[in-house]
Amino acid sequence: MIRMSEQPDMSGNAPQTNYNSTQSAAQSKTTGLNFNILDILMYLLSNWYWIVLSILICVGFQWYQYSRTQFMYSRSATVMIKNAASTNVSQDLLRFSASATTNVSNEILQFKSQKLMHDVVKRLHAEVSYTIREGLRQKELYTQSPVKVTFTEAGDNEEIKLVVTPLNPKQVKISGIGFSSSVTIPLNKEMKTSVGKLMVTPTLYYSDKWYDTDITVNKMSVDNKVAQYRSRLWITQTEQDASILNIGMTDCSTTRADDIINMLITVYNEETIKDKNQIAVNTAKFINDRLVIIEKELGGVESEIEEYKKANEMIDINSTASESMAAKQEYSSKAAELMIQLKMAQYIQQFLTDPTKTTGLIPANTGISDMNIESQINMYNTNKLKRDKLIENSSEKNPVVQELNNSLIALRQNIIRGVDNMIVNLNTQLNEARGRASNAQYRISNIPTQQRQMLSIERQQHIKEELYLYLLRKREENALTQATTETDARVLDPARGSDEPVSPILGSMLTLGFIVGIGAPGIILFGIAFFNTAIRSRKDIEDGTSVPFLGEIPQADIDKKKKPEYGIVVTDNGEDSVTEAFRIVRTNMSYMNFKKEKQQVITFSSFGPSAGKTFVCTNLAMSFVQAQKKVVLIDLDIRKRTLSHHFRHQKTGVTTYLAGNCSIDDIILKDPTGKGFDLITAGPAAPNPAELLLSEQLEQMITDLRTRYDYIFVDNVPVGVIADAAITNRIADLTIFVIRAGKVDRRMLPEIDKIYQSKQLRNMSLILNGVEVWKRGYGYGYGYGYGYGYHYGYGYGHDHKRKKSGWKFWKK
Repeated sequence: MIRMSEQPDMSGNAPQTNYNSTQSAAQSKTTGLNFNILDILMYLLSNWYWIVLSILICVGFQWYQYSRTQFMYSRSATVMIKNAASTNVSQDLLRFSASATTNVSNEILQFKSQKLMHDVVKRLHAEVSYTIREGLRQKELYTQSPVKVTFTEAGDNEEIKLVVTPLNPKQVKISGIGFSSSVTIPLNKEMKTSVGKLMVTPTLYYSDKWYDTDITVNKMSVDNKVAQYRSRLWITQTEQDASILNIGMTDCSTTRADDIINMLITVYNEETIKDKNQIAVNTAKFINDRLVIIEKELGGVESEIEEYKKANEMIDINSTASESMAAKQEYSSKAAELMIQLKMAQYIQQFLTDPTKTTGLIPANTGISDMNIESQINMYNTNKLKRDKLIENSSEKNPVVQELNNSLIALRQNIIRGVDNMIVNLNTQLNEARGRASNAQYRISNIPTQQRQMLSIERQQHIKEELYLYLLRKREENALTQATTETDARVLDPARGSDEPVSPILGSMLTLGFIVGIGAPGIILFGIAFFNTAIRSRKDIEDGTSVPFLGEIPQADIDKKKKPEYGIVVTDNGEDSVTEAFRIVRTNMSYMNFKKEKQQVITFSSFGPSAGKTFVCTNLAMSFVQAQKKVVLIDLDIRKRTLSHHFRHQKTGVTTYLAGNCSIDDIILKDPTGKGFDLITAGPAAPNPAELLLSEQLEQMITDLRTRYDYIFVDNVPVGVIADAAITNRIADLTIFVIRAGKVDRRMLPEIDKIYQSKQLRNMSLILNGVEVWKRGYGYGYGYGYGYGYHYGYGYGHDHKRKKSGWKFWKK
């Protein structure tokens, strides 16, 4: 067998035909979707009205959304985070700080913390919004609202929504959720309402232009509002290693966005100063406590000197002892310095070992000579502040907090060990200095005992005085540092931005609507085509079966008011696609002649009704008539007799001839339509159609007709419905199997190929009928409408009542 693929030649010449080798039944298979980009585009263009409707709906919906969505504006400020020490102490101690720079990432997290935003919302009363309706869109008034509503009894997380309508200079009307009816209340007076006590206060914008204007007042939960503003807040570094931050947010009110950003920076700086001053406050408390103790000790020493001088009538040091005293004074001074260091170390040791002070900050700037210990104290205080800050925003179970707790314990132990070692060292040095002073004292042993005792008392007084003055100086330095504490965030550019909204953007929304309007129906239509397994084009047939393909018949665009006569659409010299298609089939049929004898008897069959085989048979016969061939049509469907009903000839026909009641000349109707072909109708209904078709009279009739006509077209019954098709197959030279586009599932192609391979139908070939040329991609329409019920009656005289209309035949 040969598979043929032809293209119509509109000039009337024979079509070009491509030959492919016969495929075996084992190789033929039904494939899935076969398409290309052009197929998809043609398919989508054929359903343009759905796409246009979808675009109009989607674009209209986006326009509606744009018209009702509040405008959002973007505002931002620029701040610089200073590289300051983590503790707020004097500059001589700053160089030993454990953290001399600020971690910008930590500061960003602090800016974004819920606590800071909560303080901002509470200070600005930003949880209450004032809006009016402009068209479909709500407009935020914020500080430009003519009224201010104070909810006296409402809690932070309570939500209230009401409508305030100014009536006159002294009264407003309140309505909304929670009010069964509107309530008129005076301005500047607290009133009890169904939502609690509230007071409405006029602002500077209150005027007669606001009368009878509904102002929606919405008090949201503070926590919800904080979460909302935090979600709109964004903070970025200008450079990776830079400490300059851009702090911005989007909001429906530019003024409110500016206020929130500026207040956020203010609250951040206040918290920073509070943290820094906390160390200074603890240090001041420690110094004041030591001053009280030293003052008492100094007063006791001075009283002792006074009593000693009175009792012993003390005199000045003898000049002869000056040299010895000078040496003694040197070591005594050194011992005094060591004693001060020892006392301060003991004070620190006492503080560190005091169980009641284990949770506080360690006093800094106490004058300890060991800089390593001072550095560790500063590191301890820094980590202690960081830990307390994290606990405010989290809990003790936070891994970072636990890590800091372990670090603080280790640092405190290191400081205690360092102080202990320093005390041991100072005691050693002090003992050495005292020993040397004792040697000098030996050299001045001749000095009166009273004067020596006096000098000892004065030495104690000097030590107390120096320690007292030292603590006073440190207290003043600490107070000065506390008073001059600087903020960490320096505002380079205050909050500002463009007055053009950043959302919604009309162009973007309409573009999105346009894309969705195209994409949604495109996806749906493509999905429909994907799951549509009906045969739609010749490619489906050629890919799914090895049966020779004669051609495809497009669906004719027929005006329903001008019904084709006898269902014949093929015209003389016609240039329409249907006429040309039948010419192609006529030409391709010549390639089906594999034997020397002429193929005269062409039978038409299908899988079932509605394939349009009667239409194809009639119009193909007409095409051969136009080629100057002598043609006869036989209605061999003696059960249904579609062709006979169409031509309204049922008295005599095939059944009467096969029953032996007439001659062949009696049943041949000579050109009943005036179209140029003869007709043999089915005749009256017979009770035994299968037995009649098995008679030898059928072969005799066909043999006689072969001598009279060039071609005999037989309108046969569908395959598989009844046995008639197999019975009459013996008379056929060529069997044309008609497939209706969109009516047969591609999964049936293996059955057709099986019929072909098993030779159930002689010289079988295929025609695809009802192809919609304007939908050459996917989703073919079905315009012929050859629908009819395939009902067969049995018994003598049984017939069906049908409307005898030419247009009805066309639809069949």
